[in-house]
Amino acid sequence: MTKIKATILIIDDDEDVLLSAKLLLKKKYETVITKSSPKEINQLISKENIDVIILDMNYRIGFNDGKEGFYWLKHILSINKNMIVILMTAYGEIELAVNSIKLGAFDFILKPWSNEKFLATINAGLELSKSNHKISILKSTNAALQKNIDEKFGPIIGNSNEIKQLMTIVDKVSATDANVLILGENGTGKQHLAREIHKRSNQKNGPFIHVDLGSLSESLFESELFGHKKGAFTDAFEDKPGRFEMAENGTLFLDEIGNLPINLQSKLLTVIQDKKVSRLGEGIERSFNARLLFATNAPINQWVTEGKFRQDLLFRINTVEIEIPPLRNRPDDIIDFVNYFFNIFKSKYHKAHLKLSSEALKELKTHHWPGNVREIQHTIERGVIMSDGHEITPSDFNLVSLASVSNSDNSEFDSLNLQEVEKLLVQKALDKHKGNISKAAKDLGLTRAALYRRLEKFDI
Repeated sequence: MTKIKATILIIDDDEDVLLSAKLLLKKKYETVITKSSPKEINQLISKENIDVIILDMNYRIGFNDGKEGFYWLKHILSINKNMIVILMTAYGEIELAVNSIKLGAFDFILKPWSNEKFLATINAGLELSKSNHKISILKSTNAALQKNIDEKFGPIIGNSNEIKQLMTIVDKVSATDANVLILGENGTGKQHLAREIHKRSNQKNGPFIHVDLGSLSESLFESELFGHKKGAFTDAFEDKPGRFEMAENGTLFLDEIGNLPINLQSKLLTVIQDKKVSRLGEGIERSFNARLLFATNAPINQWVTEGKFRQDLLFRINTVEIEIPPLRNRPDDIIDFVNYFFNIFKSKYHKAHLKLSSEALKELKTHHWPGNVREIQHTIERGVIMSDGHEITPSDFNLVSLASVSNSDNSEFDSLNLQEVEKLLVQKALDKHKGNISKAAKDLGLTRAALYRRLEKFDI
C-alpha cells in the first residue's frame, strides 16, 4: 500500500503511547516522529515540514488539568498559526475539549483511542493542513501579482485642475460602499481609476476583479458572472464560482457596461438589487459582499433616452458618477505623461542616454491625442524603440495628426464632429496598414477589441 506523503509529530511522555501510535501511523504515513517532551518543538518546527502535531496535554506526574497542553498549544500556534494540532489526554472532561478547540486546536482525542477514530481525525487534519498550505501559496502569489499590477498601472498622473477636482471626488467616494460609474473616452484610464478607488477603499485587502463585458458573449455572460454547477451545460465539467463570488470582500469592476445587451441588463439589475447570485444549473441563492464599480465610454444617458439602456439599471450603478476628461481637455498633463512613460521605456529598452528633441516635444504638445493616455503610452514606447541616435525626433513617433488628416481630405472634416473625426481616423489607420487590425489598433492607441467595436459602430 502506498503511504501518504506527510509528516506526523507525536509528543507524549508515555513511551508505550508513543510506540503504539508510531506502529499504527507508520503503516499509513511516510514520516512519523515521536518525542517524549515538547521542549524540542521549536527545533523540530524549524527543521521539519510537519503537517500534523499530536500533543499530549499533561507531562507532570500527578497533574491532569491540561495546563501544559494549553501552554504548548498556544506556543505552537504563535510560531505557525495554521499548524494542525490534535490534543490527547486520558481524561475525558468535556470542558478540556471545548477549551482546546477555542484556543485553536483542530480536534481532541481520548486515550485509549479507537484506531479508526484516531486515523480519521489525523486524515481530516491532514486535509486541512494541505488546504492551508495551498491557501498560503495562493495568497502569496496573489500579493505578488497584485504588486506587479499596481506597478504596471502606476500612480495617477497629472497636476491640472481637472485632475485635482477628479481626485477630490475619488477621495470622498473611496471610503464608502457606493456604486460608482466611471465615464470617459477609450484610453482615458477608467480601469486605472477603478483600481485607485479600490486601493483607497475599505476593501483594499480583498481581490480586485475586472470583467470586460464588451468581450463576453451572451452565452458566457451568466456563467462568467454568476458561475455554474457541474453539468449545467456541455462544457461544465466542474462547479465554478462566478466573478461576483470571486470578488468577495473586494471590488468587482464591470467595464464596458454600455455594451451589455438590453436582455441581459435585467438579469444584472436583479443581482445588483438583491446582492445575491444563483449559479447556472443550481437553485441556491448565494449572497455576495463586493464593492461594485462600473465604466463605459458610451453616451449612456443618451442611450437611456433612446431605449438602448435601462434607466432603472443606470440608477443602480451611478450612485456616484465620475467622468475622466480626455487628454486634449487637459493639455497641462501631457508633459507629465510624456516624462513618466519616457523614463519607464528608457529603462526598459536600456537607452538611459536618450533625450527628447525640442521638435519632438512640440509635436507631442500639439497632438490631439484621440487615443488619450493609451495612445501617448504607445507613442512614447514606439519613439524610444525607433530612435537610433541620442535624441527622439518627430519621425520616430509616426503620429497620425488631425491636421494632416484634415488637410488631406477637407471635405470629410468640415464639421469637427468628434464622432466623424474618430471614424475618419479609424478609416485612415486601416488604409495605412492595409486592413491589418493589430497594426491599426496599435497606431490608434486602442486594443483590438476596442477597434472592432468601432468598426461595428461606424459600419466600416
